[in-house]
Amino acid sequence: MWKEKTDMKKNDAEIKAYMGEDTIFNGLLNFTGTVRIDGKFEGQVITEDTLIIGETGHLTAEISAGTVVCMGYVEGTVIASQKIEIHSTSKVVGNIKSPALHIEVGGVFDGTCDMSGKETKIIPLVTSEEMQAPNQT
Repeated sequence: MWKEKTDMKKNDAEIKAYMGEDTIFNGLLNFTGTVRIDGKFEGQVITEDTLIIGETGHLTAEISAGTVVCMGYVEGTVIASQKIEIHSTSKVVGNIKSPALHIEVGGVFDGTCDMSGKETKIIPLVTSEEMQAPNQT
């Protein structure tokens, strides 16, 4: 009996909701746990947990999640607080922001990527000494 309770906690990472291949959804999706989308979704996704886009998934959305696992097609902005995975069967078109990014061979990413975190780093191309030194010819 104790083992059953322990196993239940391990299985919390199981998929809590699933949108099948023939599903079309427009709107706001806000959830906890793991959700997998294999259908078409248009709108906004907000979660601190995991969003999985299956191979037949097609999202046109603004996504804010803890982890995003993409195996399908995503168009829009993807912000992940933990990581973004772009698998070999996927295509992501748009802007992504995440501290960690994994792209498998064959995966396509067309857009901009920000992995800097909250800090804004400006790296000068020319040192201030070089700027102040007179030209010697």
